[in-house]
Amino acid sequence: MNKNSRKAIIVISFLLFNVALNSLFAQEKPKGYIFEKINEVKTTSVKSQAQTGTCWSYAATSFIETEMLRVGKDSMNISEAFFIYQNYLLKAEKYVRMHGNYSFSCGGQAHDVMNVLKLFGALPEDIYSGLNEEEILPDHSDMDDMLKAAISSIAKKDGTIKPNWKEAIDGILKAYLGQKPASFDLKNKKYNPKTFSTDVVGINPDDYVELTSYSHHPFYSKFVLEIPDNWSSWEYYNLPIDELMFIIENSLKKGYSVCWDGDVSEKEFKHKKTVAVLPLLNWDDRSTEQKESIFEYPESEKKVTQQMRQDCFNNYSTTDDHLMHFVGMVKDEKGTIYYYVKNSWGIKSNSIGGFLYMSDSFVRLKTVAILVHKDVIPADIKKKLNL
Repeated sequence: MNKNSRKAIIVISFLLFNVALNSLFAQEKPKGYIFEKINEVKTTSVKSQAQTGTCWSYAATSFIETEMLRVGKDSMNISEAFFIYQNYLLKAEKYVRMHGNYSFSCGGQAHDVMNVLKLFGALPEDIYSGLNEEEILPDHSDMDDMLKAAISSIAKKDGTIKPNWKEAIDGILKAYLGQKPASFDLKNKKYNPKTFSTDVVGINPDDYVELTSYSHHPFYSKFVLEIPDNWSSWEYYNLPIDELMFIIENSLKKGYSVCWDGDVSEKEFKHKKTVAVLPLLNWDDRSTEQKESIFEYPESEKKVTQQMRQDCFNNYSTTDDHLMHFVGMVKDEKGTIYYYVKNSWGIKSNSIGGFLYMSDSFVRLKTVAILVHKDVIPADIKKKLNL
């Protein structure tokens, strides 16, 4: 064999080796979900509700901050504590009026923030953080216990309720959250909570509605959603799930975000792993390896029907566990749509800064309600709802 022949064999062998190597790597899928961004709404930074049960205030406040950005206002950190304080006063009044036969807890809904914004205004976080001097993050556990004990005692005093009981509740809130300022200076201008809301926040609460989707009430009607945290007996507009999902998608594509209320108790919801999915194979039917694989590679998911939603609501497997904030959409390598969700568990709560991805099927089944701007609801649906 001459020198040129040996050289040709070496070259061919090298080429064949590279072909084989490339083929081997081509068969390996990269570990983890691969998402392609469809759209994203500009929002503010992720906050931490820490040791509180007030996700409703954090989600809806984030929603308000994002609406401010959408209409061209400066980025601003709004106080969640102000909405929490005011809502506790309103809840206490309702509880006593109902002789103690009503819900009184730290929970709430998105409309609770909007209602306070309308009635009492808002405050900047820098002016009213709700934190004591030694606190870095909020912890309401002691405050919640004190409030429950006090309001329960007050409501039991049949015929002997003193007229100053509200001052007692306010005193507990003031001790833990601090004194709310009657006025404050911002950029060389004086405001109070109402003028700050109208002049700086500039969001009209009447422009927003809450929507749900359950068949135990007529569609295109309004009804008081029967969940414990709807302590104010607020009415929600009722739509078929396909139309509700269309409004979520339409909102995000038009540059509006969505405040979401739903169930995150499912094993397939894993904030730490950054995904929430609804695979065909149920969790309890999976091996340990199959359970872990849910959070590593996308699978085919269940097709959610209106009846499935209703069954889950009826048997309490869907409850209003948590409120979060939808700020975008992506799709995985199989074409499945996911919603890009801003949580309130802090930026260090997972590997993507406190956000997560919730699949279309998961959202279809586990959504309890949403808060959106009226402008994202199509005209034909508005007409059916008499909006």
